Amino acid sequence: MRKLSSYVLIALSVGFVAPEKGLKDYYKNYFPIGVAVNPRMVQPGPDAELIKAQFNSMTPENAMKMGPIHPEENRYNWKDADAIADFARQNNIKLRGHTLCWHNQTPRWFFTDSTGKTVSREVLLARLKRHITDVMGRYKGKIYAWDVVNEAVPDTGKSLYRPSKFYEIIGEDYIEKAFQYAHEADPSAQLFYNDYNTENASKRERIYQLLKKLKDKGVPVDGVGLQAHWSIYEPTAQELEESITKFASLGLKIQFTEVDVSVYPKEHERRARKDTDKSEFTPEMNDKQAAHYKMLFEVFRKHRDKITGVTFWNLSDKYSWLDNFPVPGRKDYPLLFDQNGQPKKAYESVVQF
Repeated sequence: MRKLSSYVLIALSVGFVAPEKGLKDYYKNYFPIGVAVNPRMVQPGPDAELIKAQFNSMTPENAMKMGPIHPEENRYNWKDADAIADFARQNNIKLRGHTLCWHNQTPRWFFTDSTGKTVSREVLLARLKRHITDVMGRYKGKIYAWDVVNEAVPDTGKSLYRPSKFYEIIGEDYIEKAFQYAHEADPSAQLFYNDYNTENASKRERIYQLLKKLKDKGVPVDGVGLQAHWSIYEPTAQELEESITKFASLGLKIQFTEVDVSVYPKEHERRARKDTDKSEFTPEMNDKQAAHYKMLFEVFRKHRDKITGVTFWNLSDKYSWLDNFPVPGRKDYPLLFDQNGQPKKAYESVVQF
């Protein structure tokens, strides 16, 4: 008798018999299914095997952000990013780059001179161009799409522009300059603007206006990344469809770039842990999460003509950034695989269609 795989065994245990294939196989006629990874995951072991079995796209979770990859002006840390890029190439997995320009995780030296004073517009533009040119140049031909500018729109208010150091020193055109530099560095790469909370009507409208301005100016923006950090309580199918159709109307590719579904109500600001904050994954949460993932992927499949990728923001519940945000030390369970790398009820709801 042939030995059953762990996927089949767990499927049998929940009354769900799945063929021995991965998410990428179920969605091969729809869009690539990706996963955010760290360097440890691509070393030989269970994580690497799970990636190869389930996904045909990857995004480095942190290794290509400005701080980790360019910690000092004349020093790059290529090791971790190279390991991820090599794993993707060896296993024929598409690779997205993340991220070239972001107000968070930017090294302090980027904005100051040797005396600690804020640099001029010209100096910061030159540094931004060099960073983009060097990083994209190293991975040219290995990375098919880049999140060029990340989270440039504030959550509240009427402004299109978050008051970041890039905005304060350069002005609003830092965004178009970043896309210009990226296109020059690798003309074949698909260039994305990436942001979160895109189902909020006010923020969605402001992101739309920003992208429309860029498109009207002829800035080489190919797509928009909708991060999709959601919860079992949001968004609604209507809110999600409004985002897809609105951004697609600009002629942009749509990718859901950082998908996870928290089992707790969504909060966008960090806060201290309270006595009432429990780390738990109840049967009710399991059911609600499965139902929510089912709805989300029904909408994704409906709009397959507009969506060119869906990426989960980490591999399994073993580790997620949500374990420490918004509440430090509160374990979350936002993904399709449990802490042992086994498919959850949510996995079943995504692949049964």
